[in-house]
Amino acid sequence: MKKRYLLSFLSLSVACACQAQAASYSEPVGPSQSDFGGVGLLQVPTARMAKDGEFSLNYRWNDQYRFYSSSIQLFPWLEATIRYTDVRTRLYSSVESFSGNQTYKDKAFDLKLRLWEEGYWLPQVALGTRDLGGTGLFDSEYLVASKAWGPLDFTLGLGWGYIGNSGNVKNPFCEASDSFCTRSGSNTTGTINGSEMFHGPSALFGGVEYQTPWQPLRLKMEYEGNDYQGDYAGKLKQNSKVNVGAIYRAASWADINLSYERGNTLMAGFTLRANFDEMRQPHVDARKPDYQPNPQPDFLQSTVAANQLTDLKYNAGLDAPNLQVKGHTLYVTGEQYKYRDTQEGVDRANIILMNNLPAKVDTLSVTQTRYGMPQVTTETKVDSLRQQLEGYPLGHEKPLEQQRVEPIEPGKTEQGYYIEKDSLNYSLSPVLNQSVGGAENFYMYQAGLMGNADYWLTNHLVVGGGVFVNLANNYDKFNYTNPPSDSTLPRVRTRIREYVQNDTYVNNLQANYFQYLGNGFYGQVYGGYLETMYGGAGAEVIYRPLDSSWALGVDANYVKQRDWDNMMNFADYSAKTGHLTGYWKPGFMDGVLMKLSVGQYLAEDKGGTVDISKQFDSGVIVGAYATLTNVSSADYGEGSFTKGFYVSVPLDLFSLTPVRGRAQVNWTPLTRDGGQKLGRQYSLYDMTTDRDINFK
Repeated sequence: MKKRYLLSFLSLSVACACQAQAASYSEPVGPSQSDFGGVGLLQVPTARMAKDGEFSLNYRWNDQYRFYSSSIQLFPWLEATIRYTDVRTRLYSSVESFSGNQTYKDKAFDLKLRLWEEGYWLPQVALGTRDLGGTGLFDSEYLVASKAWGPLDFTLGLGWGYIGNSGNVKNPFCEASDSFCTRSGSNTTGTINGSEMFHGPSALFGGVEYQTPWQPLRLKMEYEGNDYQGDYAGKLKQNSKVNVGAIYRAASWADINLSYERGNTLMAGFTLRANFDEMRQPHVDARKPDYQPNPQPDFLQSTVAANQLTDLKYNAGLDAPNLQVKGHTLYVTGEQYKYRDTQEGVDRANIILMNNLPAKVDTLSVTQTRYGMPQVTTETKVDSLRQQLEGYPLGHEKPLEQQRVEPIEPGKTEQGYYIEKDSLNYSLSPVLNQSVGGAENFYMYQAGLMGNADYWLTNHLVVGGGVFVNLANNYDKFNYTNPPSDSTLPRVRTRIREYVQNDTYVNNLQANYFQYLGNGFYGQVYGGYLETMYGGAGAEVIYRPLDSSWALGVDANYVKQRDWDNMMNFADYSAKTGHLTGYWKPGFMDGVLMKLSVGQYLAEDKGGTVDISKQFDSGVIVGAYATLTNVSSADYGEGSFTKGFYVSVPLDLFSLTPVRGRAQVNWTPLTRDGGQKLGRQYSLYDMTTDRDINFK
């Protein structure tokens, strides 16, 4: 029945495609996602890459597996995929009291690297790996080439591991060493076993994707190199190595997939996509002021200054603006709360000042602050700005005389007119805590409300905190809170299950003192309940040169573990933890930030963390991190080392008005006790992003 319905569907698709006359989209449809996630045909990959910045969520279903994957095109030449696989024929464990009737879940991470682009004669070539650092159920390596010919896109590749299980060709590396002829397939969860790569049987695979005349519809056919004899779901019957399928683009952001694989199995699913380079949100915002000069006497007039302060706050987005004249310079200071592109605020402020400019002023100085710390001063020459606003004669255009310099502190100039800063700030926001891939349930959640409040005692000292109230959760399914049997480390993070059983708790309550130390140095000291699990005290200092590609910071902390039964009390465990962190934005990789931290972690293990992230044109940041310490894999337990991924999204992509806030989603495959950092409320690097002209 499945085969008959599928062939009927494919026949109807081809018939419709042949009769279609016009394309449905103004741009080519582009590559599509495979069953495993990542650009490919069905079971096998291709050398194609998605458009730079494309992010996709994929779901595929058949009788043996469910594949949940997410793929991101980090660079035009690099694709990354994370995947959960639901093995429907196996239980998570044999202990019913532990995992009930939940089926087995597998975590995996894939990478694909483009070696060179397609030319007139040469195909596009890529090298890739599947299940890198996972359990090894689908671990594979492949070298693949793709070449387009009209509406047909042909693919031919050589695969090892799962992709090459049929062994239809001899592993070419066996010529170098007999050790390449075998593959143990005995990966430990979370480890990267490079010694197994390109080992074992190998097989050729290939296929073709056809873009029909009806643009939303594409057809796929492939010959795969897997024989399914060693599948974790069981030895699967394969009536044919040829798989066929169709993909229908229902919208610019959605694909629907249907295929017939192994000659006996129906596979169906969908893909949802967005592009992090192209995401934009129109905003309802006050228009930029028109240039309407109304020169003033040498000194500021109170009524004029009052109007300027109002415009600086609500039009230019400078909170608590300060306006003053000293010598021939007009100074403005304020905290940019509105525009991620801080230059937009500076441009608006300059026009506001130019419209009512005291006669003797020849320089505008706009200083941006954050948390009471000056970040950067933008100095603009009045004559140059006036010429630009009035317009240059044709052929006589000149660059604007404007420069970013080290900040001029408000206290270093004479006091002028200002709008007082609000001492009390408060907010109420929804919170969704999630856990994916657990033993008791694949998806666990806790939905609640977080109430936050901050009170500024001085311009530099703030007291604040947050209270969490649970509204709904399924954490009652947590039924295993014993210490991990495969680790000897102090339980610095694995008591998370005990903490989330509290319906109402003080998430954090602390005092912070922030200070600009001069010459690119910033500092903070803090103390109190610092995060959900720890309280204590600490300090941080960072050196961040203006508009530099690098920075260097250090933090030191003494903390005690909070009591999970009464979170206002403390448990017996305490630790000293801190790190020296270097930050670098390589000029040859646009939008990339690399961070390296070395120091001591909460379990008092010593080591380092590498964090690499990419910021896209929309402001979305995607990053990954890994931590290695002096704790052995055996003592660490399952997972071998700490690692994870995160996505940080600017809130103005979803708001009707410009805002500067961000929301972050973290994904940690497995929480263990080694390599765990303190979750500090404030990070000086994040608080000084205005010193980087390229940060949005």
